[in-house]
Amino acid sequence: MKEQLEQIKCHALAALDAADAPAALEELRVKLLGKKGELTAVLKQMGKLSPEERPVMGQIANAVRAEIEKKLEDRKAAIHAAALEAKLAAEAIDVTIPGDSFPVGHQHPMNQVLQQIKDIFVGLGYQVVDGPEIELASYNFTRLNIEEGHPSRDRSDTFYFNDDDSVLLRTQTSPMQIRVMENAKPPICILAPGRVFRKDEADATHSPMFHQIEGLVVDEHITMGDLKGALITMMQKIYGQDATMRFRPHHFPFTEPSCEMDMQCHKCHGTGEIDGQVCSTCHGEGWIELLGAGMVHPEVLRGCGIDPEKYSGFAFGMGLERTAMGRMRINDLRLIFDNDVRFLNQF
Repeated sequence: MKEQLEQIKCHALAALDAADAPAALEELRVKLLGKKGELTAVLKQMGKLSPEERPVMGQIANAVRAEIEKKLEDRKAAIHAAALEAKLAAEAIDVTIPGDSFPVGHQHPMNQVLQQIKDIFVGLGYQVVDGPEIELASYNFTRLNIEEGHPSRDRSDTFYFNDDDSVLLRTQTSPMQIRVMENAKPPICILAPGRVFRKDEADATHSPMFHQIEGLVVDEHITMGDLKGALITMMQKIYGQDATMRFRPHHFPFTEPSCEMDMQCHKCHGTGEIDGQVCSTCHGEGWIELLGAGMVHPEVLRGCGIDPEKYSGFAFGMGLERTAMGRMRINDLRLIFDNDVRFLNQF
């Protein structure tokens, strides 16, 4: 029996040394030490030995089992370490290799100008507000003193949703004047940017969808001088102290008196021509219309529950795209909506 135990030990140690995977080790463990294993089969013969031989064989058998078990644990640790080392080597990262560069996005040029305008007016004490793009005609027209039959209410100019022309895509952000004034008491000082919609043909300075920024101030002793001061301050901060602007008399139903403000064309510098040809940006005018403005009409104030004898106010509405064109020296408004990365990367 002693020779059998020594033979089992020698074969076991050699087989364990050759094993190179956890599955092979488990197979050897069952073969050697399992219930039907080689060492167990030998130990079952202990009953045939004399009482004097049993303790001696038992001691030898336990030593063989202990040595095989130790070898099993050592090989298991060695195989695990080798597998881990191979995995680390396969997944190694060479930190000296230059990394891949990924392009970083930036704000759209129009949003850059919008944020600048917001910052200017917030610095002047204005609050930025928002309102619905699908609007009631009463807010978009009637309560702004725009009567039935006015050209701006015509279906050729406006996107209506129903047959009675009571719901539409707003044509201006001016409805926010009414929505704010009917829910707030003076002093009121707000800026309302947003998308507006008109049936305009797309060209260098027009789009059926564009962005407008509405401003409204209502308080005691507000004058036309306050309006001009706010607009000139904004334009000088956007275009620089040397920016050339002009105010022209105009008529809007919701302001009285009213005016429009133009900016000298940045492409032809006010001449209306480039190399003897009519400037495509200003259509030969030499000026680009930026906004309409004026003193809030007393009827508009009265309709919102504000006493026009005590309070006055001014309002203005400006096109963001045209402002961005002048700020970024963009010659065609359609480029802003084309999403051409080559164009956008310039800004």
